[in-house]
Formats: sequence, C-alpha cells, structure tokens
Amino acid sequence: MKYRHVIFIVVLILIIDQALKFWIKTHLYMQQEFVILPNWFRIHFIENEGMAYGLKFGGDFGKILLTLFRLVAVVIGFWYMRKLVAQKFHTGLLICGSLILAGAAGNLIDSMFYGLIFSDSSYDIARFMPKEGGYGAFLHGRVVDMLYFPIYEGYLPKWIPIKGGDYFIFFRPVFNIADAAISTGVITILVFQRRFFSKRMETTNGNGSHSEAVVNGAVE
Repeated sequence: MKYRHVIFIVVLILIIDQALKFWIKTHLYMQQEFVILPNWFRIHFIENEGMAYGLKFGGDFGKILLTLFRLVAVVIGFWYMRKLVAQKFHTGLLICGSLILAGAAGNLIDSMFYGLIFSDSSYDIARFMPKEGGYGAFLHGRVVDMLYFPIYEGYLPKWIPIKGGDYFIFFRPVFNIADAAISTGVITILVFQRRFFSKRMETTNGNGSHSEAVVNGAVE
C-alpha cells in the first residue's frame, strides 16, 4: 500500500462526510428528523460542541483546546501514516489508520470553519455564507451529527436489576460519518491487532536475495 492510497481514503471519507453535513445544515433545522428504516435508522439533526457522539469538554476554553488538539493530531497523523507506509506495515493497519485520520480531519473542519460559513440552525434552516456572518468565530464551530440508530426502544422488563421498568433506547448516540470512520478504525485495530502487529513478511536484502523476518508490523 502506498501513501497515495492513504490520501485517497482520507479524501474519499472527507468528501462523503462533508457532503452529508453540508446537506443536513442547508436542508434541516435543529432536532428535525426523518425515518430511513422504520424502528431502526433515522436521520436526526443535532450539533455538539465537543467530542464524538455528543460528548463535551470544558466549556468555551475546552472547545478551543479540543480543536487545537485535533489540528495537531491530524498534522502528526499525516506524518505518521507516511512513516508507517514507508516501513511497510500491514495493509489492514494502514487502512484503519487512514479511517481514523479521515474522521479526525472531518470533525476538525466542522470545529474550525462551520461557525464562520453557516448561520445558526436553532430556529431555522442554516444559510451558507450569510451576509451577516456565521454563528461563531474561528475554532468555535459545532460538529454536525445526524446518524441515529434506535435499534430498540421500549420499557425494560422489571426483573432486570437497577434499570428494570425504565424506558430504554439502544443505540442512543447520534453521530456522523467521521465518528463512524474513527470507531471502525479503532475497533478493527483492537480486534485484529495480533495480525496487524505480528506479520511475517518477505523482504529483499541488499544483495538481492530474499529473507524472512518476524517483525512487529514493520520490515526490519
């Protein structure tokens, strides 16, 4: 796998992520939703100030800190992915790393620029590049979420300890394509870490002959 393949994956995820977010912002108002698959999948428009799946971090200062952290992480991420490619790490690991990097970059774009280029969605459908300016300053954009999978909604049986009889929704978080890319990359690495980091690879030595080396995911 070459570095251009990493860039291709990142750009592809970014295009899908940003296109969906742009459509949501310019067609729906806050909390509006419509059903895709009954009792399973809905588009539900919300925005969040912080991390993935609607988590928050430290108010206004935390928002700026989180955005700057994302920016540094993305820059380092591109550099590190180039290094992994050069060291011929497992293709699966490189794909997962590309997904994580694309997800981080996707939410970073929201945080950095959406406050500048969109009007507020709280009471009306947002406008792109409004004459009066956007709803927030640079680094103060809100991340757009819309994917909602309430696979189960109902009251839990009373015999279940603690939560028995309570109304329960699974899966409750609303997220976006970038969040899904990050989660997919991280979970896949955790599941297949033995394969990704302990691969027997065949390499060519300086004399042109072939040798095998057991390495921790890289060619030694």
